[in-house]
Amino acid sequence: MALKNMHNRQAILDTIVYIGSFFLFWEWLRPLEQITDTADIFIFVLYTAFCFFLSYMQLKWWIGSPLKLVGLLFILDGLFFYDPFLSKEWRIQFINEIQFNISAMMNQEWWEMTSIFRSLLFLILLWLMSYLLYYWFVVAKRVVFFVLLTFIYLTVIDTFTAYDGTYAIVRTFLISLIIVGLANFQRILMKEKIFRIPKDKYVSWIMPLVTVILLSSIIGYAAPKFSPQWPDPVPFIKSAAAGAGGEGSGSGIKKVGYGENDERLGGSFVQDETVVFHATVENGQYWKIETKDVYTGKGWVRSNDDEPFVDSTDGSIEMNDFSPVVETVSKNGELAFNPTEKLPKLAYPYGVSSVSANEPVAFYSYRQQSNEIYALNTEGDTTELIQYEVGFHEPTYSLKALREVDENADPEEVKEQYTQVPENLPERVQELALELTAEETNRYDKAKAIEDYLDSARFQYSTTGVAVPGEDEDYVDQFLFETQIGYCDNFSTSMVVLLRSLDIPARWVKGFAPGEEMDQLENGQRVYEVTNANAHSWVEVYFPEIGWVPFEPTKGFFNPTDFTSGLDLEELINNQEDKPDVPASNMEEPKEEEKEENSTAARNWSIDIDWKDVFVGASVLLIVGLILYVTRFKWLTWYKIKKYRKKADLETYVKEYKFLLALLAKKGLKLQSDQTLREFAIEVDKKLHTIEMRRLTSQYEKILYKKDPDETQWGKLTEHWETLINRILTNL
Repeated sequence: MALKNMHNRQAILDTIVYIGSFFLFWEWLRPLEQITDTADIFIFVLYTAFCFFLSYMQLKWWIGSPLKLVGLLFILDGLFFYDPFLSKEWRIQFINEIQFNISAMMNQEWWEMTSIFRSLLFLILLWLMSYLLYYWFVVAKRVVFFVLLTFIYLTVIDTFTAYDGTYAIVRTFLISLIIVGLANFQRILMKEKIFRIPKDKYVSWIMPLVTVILLSSIIGYAAPKFSPQWPDPVPFIKSAAAGAGGEGSGSGIKKVGYGENDERLGGSFVQDETVVFHATVENGQYWKIETKDVYTGKGWVRSNDDEPFVDSTDGSIEMNDFSPVVETVSKNGELAFNPTEKLPKLAYPYGVSSVSANEPVAFYSYRQQSNEIYALNTEGDTTELIQYEVGFHEPTYSLKALREVDENADPEEVKEQYTQVPENLPERVQELALELTAEETNRYDKAKAIEDYLDSARFQYSTTGVAVPGEDEDYVDQFLFETQIGYCDNFSTSMVVLLRSLDIPARWVKGFAPGEEMDQLENGQRVYEVTNANAHSWVEVYFPEIGWVPFEPTKGFFNPTDFTSGLDLEELINNQEDKPDVPASNMEEPKEEEKEENSTAARNWSIDIDWKDVFVGASVLLIVGLILYVTRFKWLTWYKIKKYRKKADLETYVKEYKFLLALLAKKGLKLQSDQTLREFAIEVDKKLHTIEMRRLTSQYEKILYKKDPDETQWGKLTEHWETLINRILTNL
């Protein structure tokens, strides 16, 4: 009987200690949401609890292992798969994922590992940890080692990452005291061969342990504490080699934002959502700050720092980035800066023509080659403005004209300055450029071919894990042929160098992306919030007779510049020549008979017009147009569904997915700049109570990143797409 009591008591204590080990391990999982890309960590916590429970039950391996395996596959199915669980299609996709990732590991292409495979490895780790902790805590009763590891892990994570481990350390302290206390309590009972504790002695046995835990906690909370003895390393790590604005050598971890030193590009950075300015403008603009023209193999510098400035006392600006033949629309906007994030140079939209500040400014000074604009005070020093208005002529480029330019008509000074590449640029860079543009016959299509190549699934956009070229490596060559992972600087620099290797003038542009739309005013203007995370670089290509045209090669970004099929180049030039008013003295007087014919024609025209019919026809057209506009998403959806059913190719799927994103945006569910597609899909499914968005997104990601979709599932994807579209139209 005594032996039975001892076993029962030991089982109870083992259970409490093992539960404590689970809570300790939970503390290892909590930081993952903040310091990694792991989302929905509670799913993994549930699987950990499931594995801990099965390990504690000590089932036969041929029972426990299959149960854990089924649980693992079930979680993967809920996170990544859209076919029925363990169906033939499900198994085929799972096997393909395993084969692809094993191949990537064999080739040491670790960045190619997919989310499914990484999650699989993580779940297997949780499975193994349940065995390990059961052995440590229940069998070997070695609890101190894991407790010590937990404290070390939390303190390191708290010190060197953004995770706040204050409460985690308090929780770990309390759990550890309970576990260590019970383990020692159990060891004493076994050593003293006490098989049964009298019922009236329970309190006297347990109270010392409870008292020690409570007193230790109270003293630890109330005792005076030393201030930090070392400087906080996190700000240093974030700004190493970059300062607060992205300057420096390029190695280490930088803080994203606008910086002026681009001599050494590369390396990871941390996102910074600090607001830089709010822009009030009719539609989103790329906010340009400067251009650079010399690529060194490591980064960018400016060839002509002695370029003269043009001074303007009335705020008028003439950058001459594009010629008068380009069609423009006059607009205006206003920028209001965060006082702590003011810039030394002015940010402005394409076609800037004037600047007007609400602060005292003696004059503005700008450079037409580097495109920099400064505001200066009476002493000639730079003034960092908090608020100013800009007038600009928003350009619309004619695709016909761009395709018709004479590629041999570049001005000599433009060609000399903007086709420079380093002498030691690897030959395979030019070979790639020639290969990409082999079938193109004009400058625009060559530039577009390179832009599309960089926007393909071959390359991955990321702000972490970005390489820094070594002394004997070229920044562009490394990105194009080795890593194929990076952010805007990698993509934009690579496009400029590829174009220049074909003797096409191109330059590197810095500034800010449009930002996030925050509000729409009654006058039609919109308010955009631009943060440090919107700091951006892109490309401009020179076209004779037209000027500098922006291109956007960075994956996930969209060029806000307008392009239209438009007039051909000759028509644009002729129209421009006709614009100036001709003096009356130079105009030929029409002949008398021509005057009479014109007068007669005018009279006949006025007589033939039936204004009632015109009014009725215009009213009908207006009503029809209004109906079509109000119901545009319904009939456009009907058209898209018919088109979608007839085609089953990658290009069509991508277009329809983008249409889905546009429809969601119009209905109030907009993909945010700091959201991944998967996070957005989860948000949509929660809002609409569906799973279709996640399934469609899974297939879209496979197309986008691996070019290996399962086209046998096209019919099911069509059903998911139609179901989701109908739910959006009825529920939002």
